[in-house]
Amino acid sequence: MRYLHTMVRVRDIDESLDFYCSKLGLVEIRRREDEAGRYTLVFLAAPEDETRSRAERAPEVELTYNWPDADGRTEEYTGGRNFGHLAYVVDNIYETCQRLMDGGVTINRPPRDGYMAFVRSPDGISVELLQKGKPLPKAEPWASMPNTGAW
Repeated sequence: MRYLHTMVRVRDIDESLDFYCSKLGLVEIRRREDEAGRYTLVFLAAPEDETRSRAERAPEVELTYNWPDADGRTEEYTGGRNFGHLAYVVDNIYETCQRLMDGGVTINRPPRDGYMAFVRSPDGISVELLQKGKPLPKAEPWASMPNTGAW
């Protein structure tokens, strides 16, 4: 058995791609649109996993966008219907969180310990960020920054 991907349902594909690709830094590997099923699948990988993902199709995040119904309505995903959290290891947690904040992303659980932070996608998916290797030394503004919202 091997891990292939994690599926996350999204309500706005463009908004989600802006978060996952432009801000978080994932890379789109492939896309599939199904007219009969009325959905779009977009597979994403972390930059360090891109080559492996293209060859083996793993590990990836699958964004599932179910197209609006005939009246233009999209499903609201509540109560865990769309998922729990994703986790990524990063080279520098402080630089990553600063880049995300500069892009308008709220840091829900700041990296006060130099090791772990949480942010949320536009669809409310928690994304855990973990420092590669040992925690970085505690630093401001992170060390004294409070939690914001749920993570």
